[in-house]
Amino acid sequence: MSATTHGGSAGRRTARTARTGTAAGARTRGRNERSVGASVALHATLLVASAIAVFPVLWIVFISLGPSTAWQQPHEVVDHLGLGNYRFVLLHSHFPRWFLNSVIVAAATTVLGVLVAASAGYAVSRMRFPGHRPLMWTFLVTQMFPMAVLIVPLYNLLVQLNLLDTYIGLVLVYCTISVPFCAWMLKGYFDTIPREIDEAGRVDGLTPFGTFWRLVMPLAKPGLAVTAFYSFLTAWGEVAYSNQFMRDPHTTLAVGIRTFAADQRADWGSMTAASVVIAIPAAIVFMLVQKHLVTGLTAGGTKG
Repeated sequence: MSATTHGGSAGRRTARTARTGTAAGARTRGRNERSVGASVALHATLLVASAIAVFPVLWIVFISLGPSTAWQQPHEVVDHLGLGNYRFVLLHSHFPRWFLNSVIVAAATTVLGVLVAASAGYAVSRMRFPGHRPLMWTFLVTQMFPMAVLIVPLYNLLVQLNLLDTYIGLVLVYCTISVPFCAWMLKGYFDTIPREIDEAGRVDGLTPFGTFWRLVMPLAKPGLAVTAFYSFLTAWGEVAYSNQFMRDPHTTLAVGIRTFAADQRADWGSMTAASVVIAIPAAIVFMLVQKHLVTGLTAGGTKG
């Protein structure tokens, strides 16, 4: 009888403990769960941040669809909605020539910069030679100098090499900006690729360059996408070097668009329309490489 009583009491206590634990667990929120108020605040903050980021772009597109005075009186855009600014920019200005110059320079900078940066990053990642560590630190230190400091020495070098006001000269100048950063990033990405792949290539009879080109480069697509995007943007939107080293008819977009602004008056309709057209190639390149950007950035920053 006593044993039965004790057993029943223990059973009731166990049941109460289980119910209490279940209730406490029901009230306890998981680590990844948010309250309704926190969720609303988070989404509201994200919406406000998105609106702030998108508003300048949408405003430029809106103004470009109106007359030249729309920036002063935005309500005129609704009454005079049209593509007149785009027709003037594309058909009655030097914009197509500037666009072609920028495409040539940006494409050449992207291809040459990625190849040089990938070769340098792979060499430092896989090979041990005298000065390989100071070389990477030199790449990093060069990024600390502002562009204004380098304009005069680069100008003198281009004059001595007879490359002033040429596509090749401007491409080489832009590579001095993009290659150090890209080489540093690709070195970190190549460090994440197993060295056994290189050894397998040598066993199959590939040369070091063949291993690099046929085995390692295909595996480094995310890192290459990041460096290609950075190199393209460097050449596409740069103003200071292009303004100093290039003259008409080799003027690029970033410099040519300034001709729409005179000393006394600026043609804001043409400037906004040209700005929208300039942004399209950069957006296309971003869409092509976006799936590799996050992977390339995170993998390249894990090892140094």
